[in-house]
Amino acid sequence: MAEFKLPHNHGDSKNAIKIHRELSKLSRFNNASELFKQLGDTTRLRVFWLLCHREECVINIAALLNMTSPAVSHHLRPLKELKLIESRRDGKEVYYRAADTAASKLLHEILEQVMEVSCPEAEENGATRREIIYEVHEYLTEHLSERITIEALSKKFHINTTTLKKVFKEVYGDSVASHIKKHRLEKAAALLKSTDKSVLLVAKEAGYDSQSRFTAAFKNEYGMLPTEFRRQSKTKM
Repeated sequence: MAEFKLPHNHGDSKNAIKIHRELSKLSRFNNASELFKQLGDTTRLRVFWLLCHREECVINIAALLNMTSPAVSHHLRPLKELKLIESRRDGKEVYYRAADTAASKLLHEILEQVMEVSCPEAEENGATRREIIYEVHEYLTEHLSERITIEALSKKFHINTTTLKKVFKEVYGDSVASHIKKHRLEKAAALLKSTDKSVLLVAKEAGYDSQSRFTAAFKNEYGMLPTEFRRQSKTKM
């Protein structure tokens, strides 16, 4: 088969062959189309959203949505066929909940973003994550002389690295590295003012393993070399 080429080359056809190959897989698009078709119903989306937050039997789902049990069952069937929800039997009772799959979780997230509603679990988790970030921040400021990686923090505080970086920036308005760098330089400035420790020792206590790197960072932040900063600070005293 000849390699696919666009009729017009506008200089951005680098991934055209791959895109053309994926577009040719009609069955995948048919499956996606069927998924969206089944979700094109307000009640069905309400049922799905409900089951993302609690496991329930048909009778309780009906009560929460002010519907009849047969009507609820009508909407549960296609959701289960699409593997967006799953069920379990306990005696005579059948309980339904959102499936623990990537597709189900993604749909849940998209649905709440489109509706602009808060996820009960997300609010609770968000508060918990912020508390963890406060602990991370306290730990870092107490260990400024140490070089601590994001991965090490992730393991110590049992939080995903991506979430750690994201929530830290939300709370403190800066990345972990940039924020802690400011704390390190503030500590260095305080040491230069209040002690006669050498610049090398100040650099190490501020978490820098290289005096030259520390000097460059300090000058970039304070507009002068550490020695100049110390001299000016003592002159003002």
